[in-house]
Amino acid sequence: MDFNEIKQLIDIVNSSDLQETIIEGKDGSKVILRRSSATAHQLVPVTASAPAPQAIAQAPLAAVSTVKAEPASDLVESRSPIVGTFYQSSSPDSPPFVAINDTIKKGDVLCIIEAMKLMNEIEAEVSGTIVEILVENGQAVEYDQPLFRIKP
Repeated sequence: MDFNEIKQLIDIVNSSDLQETIIEGKDGSKVILRRSSATAHQLVPVTASAPAPQAIAQAPLAAVSTVKAEPASDLVESRSPIVGTFYQSSSPDSPPFVAINDTIKKGDVLCIIEAMKLMNEIEAEVSGTIVEILVENGQAVEYDQPLFRIKP
């Protein structure tokens, strides 16, 4: 991992609500970014004996989308579980995973969020109908940002 990549990671953590993040490089290196009480970031380089497989790194994030109900309506918001780039489909020439008025089931893929060159599938936590898509394809999203409004 080079200095510019680490600087980008610091900027991502600064612009989010994350308190701590651990990033493992392909070469087995590990960087821990931790927000201290003075909001400064500490870089702690750690060497690991073997790098973690990418498939394992993607799996936990896929099922972690946060769902919150809007206070004054019957709609449910599907929120981003991570900071990254929002994609409506798996590739530029593929159709979107969902569109407005689509009926979805719990566990259906709603979108992909790219974070640190990892593609994380965001799954529906509730069944229902997509009422609103709140972000544009290719847009940067923050942690806990609303992505979809779903009528259960």
